[in-house]
Amino acid sequence: MKKAITTIAMTALLAASTISIQASATEGLSANVAATNNYLWRGLEQTGGDAAVSGGIDYANDSGFYAGTWVSNAWGGTELDLYGGFGADINESMSYDVGFIYYAYPDADDADFSEIYGSFTFTGLTVGVAVLTSASTDGIDAGDSVYVNADYALTLANEVEVNFHLGNYSGDFSTDSTDFGVSLSKNNFTFGVSKTDYDDGGSSDDMKFYVAYSIDIDL
Repeated sequence: MKKAITTIAMTALLAASTISIQASATEGLSANVAATNNYLWRGLEQTGGDAAVSGGIDYANDSGFYAGTWVSNAWGGTELDLYGGFGADINESMSYDVGFIYYAYPDADDADFSEIYGSFTFTGLTVGVAVLTSASTDGIDAGDSVYVNADYALTLANEVEVNFHLGNYSGDFSTDSTDFGVSLSKNNFTFGVSKTDYDDGGSSDDMKFYVAYSIDIDL
């Protein structure tokens, strides 16, 4: 989970959870900063409904290789992501992306985990899958959770981009839930709505709205 690598930061991982980083990466070093009123990941709030500020640095080259790091405030204090992968165009309509991401939570005990991911894009449709590879939690092994998603993006008049998202998270390490959402993006602003069927007895399954603003910087 766009746009530029910022998509993994505040659009893809935020509400849509689309995993497709390289497809929009620019050659060389770049940075990104972003803010949102509600950091959502696979339909679930990561800051208890509070605002989040994030930033990252990425490297990409013409071979299709990319690597980067991203940090944000989140539950437990800080989230630090490290990732790398390879993506390329197959032709004018199709592209792919495969990689590895490590989610670190320095302020929380036994919370770190990692995934391998892959996605395939045809025109405006992207389908992806992320599989757990490691977790700090005892008794959790590689493959114990899987997230699959489908996203469709199209551009309307005045360069407004619309993204439709559907995802499902399952396994021993996951919330066993389905999330869906719609977002509108223009001029670095994104407005979206997201909902999950995960019910923890609180407000997790309520409709969530968010606004995000991101800036990409060539270094």
